[in-house]
Amino acid sequence: MFLYMLVFMAYYSSRWIPLNQRLKFQVVNAVFIVAVLAPQLFVMGRPKSSRYCRQPLLENLAASVALSIIASGFSVTFTLLDPVPQSLWAAYYVFGLMSCGHGLCTSILTLTAASCAKTTPELYYTSVTLTAVSTISTGFFMVRGGLWLAKRQSMTRTSRSNE
Repeated sequence: MFLYMLVFMAYYSSRWIPLNQRLKFQVVNAVFIVAVLAPQLFVMGRPKSSRYCRQPLLENLAASVALSIIASGFSVTFTLLDPVPQSLWAAYYVFGLMSCGHGLCTSILTLTAASCAKTTPELYYTSVTLTAVSTISTGFFMVRGGLWLAKRQSMTRTSRSNE
């Protein structure tokens, strides 16, 4: 869910900037893209990362890189379009489900790969970091969803009492 959250934050942050000045926001967007992709690519290219590990952490990192590239495309597109077409929103929500599934897989693989900390330390600790940020972002969306449900329920009660 971390990558989903980054696109979410890029979209809502860009809405504070007038449409004709959003191209400047792309510089900030590019910095975030590099900050997310560079460490993953660095760890993936390390010789130690290709050593034997019981869990497929390297394949999981490759999936994370692919999802990061997709997320960067969404963030660039969402910050430049106004309004964003419904079909693009639908694709973004599907991406959110994929990001959630990837976060869950990363968490499971990391929890069962403690022995990989000795054989592939960079890969293991990158996986631990991805698990932590995925857990934090999932918590963010759970709180946000809970607040949305509470607001919706209070609006329903208000409309019923007005009848």
